[in-house]
Amino acid sequence: MKIYTCFPKGKAKALTMSYDDGKIQDERLVEIFNRHGIRGTFNLNYGMMNKKNLTPPRIPKERVKELYRGHEIATHTMTHPTIARCPLTQVAKEILEDREGLEAITGTIVRGHAYPNGSYNEEIKLLFRQMGIAYARVVEAVDDYALPTDPMEWHPTCHHNAPDLMEKAKFFAEFKKSQYLKLMYVWGHSYEFDNNDNWNVIEEFCDYMGGREDIWYATNIEIIDYMEAAKSLRFSADCTKVYNPSADSVWLQIDGERCVEIKGGSLVTL
Repeated sequence: MKIYTCFPKGKAKALTMSYDDGKIQDERLVEIFNRHGIRGTFNLNYGMMNKKNLTPPRIPKERVKELYRGHEIATHTMTHPTIARCPLTQVAKEILEDREGLEAITGTIVRGHAYPNGSYNEEIKLLFRQMGIAYARVVEAVDDYALPTDPMEWHPTCHHNAPDLMEKAKFFAEFKKSQYLKLMYVWGHSYEFDNNDNWNVIEEFCDYMGGREDIWYATNIEIIDYMEAAKSLRFSADCTKVYNPSADSVWLQIDGERCVEIKGGSLVTL
């Protein structure tokens, strides 16, 4: 018996998006995502919200919960410092207060992060794990469509301004080998579309990539939590039975012919 882990509903491909700073252009970007069924993670600086005289302005606190409904809100530190240059006590305060503020206005538990200015080091990775952060995105792209080997140093596939963005999208959309799990991860800042006068880039990408039956559209934390649930599966010695101790369903492909949902808390004979 050959058993493969799948994404939800037996899919082998996932798409996720990650956008930083929470500036006012997120209003337009979220509308584009929602229109095409694409889901993303938005990395926000709680300490920068509702500040006056910022250009462009940030999404106000009272708008955050409704605007990002259906997407993930993640941390980006309180004030966006280059944290690898800061004392660890200051870094701890930046991340903890950002979490507390975002959780207060959303009513959720915030566990994701994107390093401001792409700044991090091994001490910061360890600190963030200890402070409840489940993953952290870096800015250096890796062109391999792979799941992260180190969630605290999660490399995207590309920035949306990559000249070969649509080439990457087409390769990903046309990839059919289900024995691999493939992830396309695009990141950026929504204000860049105004600065570069290129909203057509994200419109074209989302129009092409959205609404596909073989792609799981997920937030960053959903991917992390799903793969953790998959790792927690317990198999019998002969692999004919599997127990799922987590609360979430996990899907398995059996002999390339059928897909089985292993519901949370269940013992299933394959």
